[in-house]
Amino acid sequence: MKSVPIGQLLVESGYITEEQLGEALTQQKSTYAGEKIGEILLKMGFVSETQVVHALSARLKVPYVDLVTAKIDIEAVKKIPEETARKNTLIGYRVSGGRLYVATNDPVNFYIFEELKITAGMEIVPQLATKSAITDAIDRAYSQNATSDIMNDINQEYDANAALMQAELENADERIDNAPIVKLVNTLVESAFRKNASDIHIEPFKTKTRIRDRIDGELVEQMSVKSNVHNALITRIKILSGMNIAEKRVPLDGRFGTTIDGVNLDVRVSTIPTVYGEKCVIRLLSTADEKARKITDLGMTDYNYEMFKSIIRCPHGVMLVTGPTGSGKSTTLYAALGELSKPNVNVVTVEDPVEKKMDGINQVQINAKAGMTFAAALRSILRQDPDVIMLGEIRDGETADIAIRAAITGHLVLSTLHTNDAASTMLRLIDMGVAPYMVASSLIGVIAQRLVKLLCPACKEKIILNDPADLRLVGREERTEVYTPRLGGCRECGGTGYRGRTAIHEIIVAGNDIKELISRNATAEEINEFARNHGTKLLRENVADMVLAGQTSLDELVKATYTV
Repeated sequence: MKSVPIGQLLVESGYITEEQLGEALTQQKSTYAGEKIGEILLKMGFVSETQVVHALSARLKVPYVDLVTAKIDIEAVKKIPEETARKNTLIGYRVSGGRLYVATNDPVNFYIFEELKITAGMEIVPQLATKSAITDAIDRAYSQNATSDIMNDINQEYDANAALMQAELENADERIDNAPIVKLVNTLVESAFRKNASDIHIEPFKTKTRIRDRIDGELVEQMSVKSNVHNALITRIKILSGMNIAEKRVPLDGRFGTTIDGVNLDVRVSTIPTVYGEKCVIRLLSTADEKARKITDLGMTDYNYEMFKSIIRCPHGVMLVTGPTGSGKSTTLYAALGELSKPNVNVVTVEDPVEKKMDGINQVQINAKAGMTFAAALRSILRQDPDVIMLGEIRDGETADIAIRAAITGHLVLSTLHTNDAASTMLRLIDMGVAPYMVASSLIGVIAQRLVKLLCPACKEKIILNDPADLRLVGREERTEVYTPRLGGCRECGGTGYRGRTAIHEIIVAGNDIKELISRNATAEEINEFARNHGTKLLRENVADMVLAGQTSLDELVKATYTV
């Protein structure tokens, strides 16, 4: 196996043209100096990882394995230490005939295979796989392996010492350094992070404690532990979070930081007493190390993006992002700040809490106990010569009034509000006590948004819509083909039928006609109808387009936008 000129290999395979290869080689001398040509072609979007691997597989005569669909044997995984697997991007996935089959993206690295032969005590058979698939498989398999080992340790220990444990659980803080419990908490957080979960729920019942992760907005059960483990588990989490371990009768809040796979996480913890013990919810938040995503990465359509740009181009006024809790409002605000933040612009935010630290932006943390409320902070900020002000949330009439006055006096104010659609947001401000003429003169735009789950592209199934009620939901009159999640899903989507989420948006640009409607106390229905007739695409219309395009399901449309 000699060194393979990957660029020429891809041309011969028909994946790229000579012109594209030439362009990549030119970039290799300037923009991507020192990088491999295969990586450059990937970055430029000329090829996919799978195409590169298939081309290499044909040239090197090494079989390709799709780790997404292949069954990974935990016994094969255990043959290779996790550190070695991560360092060399490889994973053992099958043992057969005294041989260990190893998925790798570098099948000509004979030195590591000789090393593995000694470590595993078996012949090594290399198989080609994409780097991303190997990394995902490593995260899944080693987390599963670690969790399984820890649960065995805990169950054995608690079974062997049941009577002793019962006495000691009354003084759980004295035994909290118990290694299995410490490992279990660490593994729960690591496993949830690698599955892109937003929350971990630890729920006590009579005979067991159930542990579930919220993945793509849905709770998925991960495991159950014996009920006599619950107190030690909660106490360990409380100690990490700086909470009072002796207080079990009232709700408590805490937080701690941790680093997983090089990403710093801010972990928020909340406990509440229930009949069988304390229920605990752990929320995972990425901190400043991850760049704020751009608006174009959040699922906003080109049509809506043009409307959004026309709003943030205004030098002063109020832009509101609205939607229920967990609909991605803060992410949208951070993306907007990313577009507005420039060296010649003074951007100040008031947040509770500061979820993501951003370079070049002055961020203020609310501290209600010290008297640092939204209204108090906003009054002080107006003396800080700001150009752009971001408020985490408009919670009361006083904050709303100061924000509106700040906009009228020449500042651009961005904030969030909890309403069901864009039109009712304008009336909510009036309900809070802000005069209609002030809302009309300051408001420049409202973005209502929801999150919808995306169908798994690997297993979604085609169906025909016949029911008139269903057809009305997607704006069609005749039989229409749409897609639905497969029952039981597949390995790629973890059996859910969905993979990932995206935002849908409803944007109203507050032009002169809208301002006039607000001034004369028009209803939300009147504003909605006018906005729709003048270019606004409603939430239901946006998600209906996604259903017809096969990106999401009718169930998601109903869940996100259905009203009686």
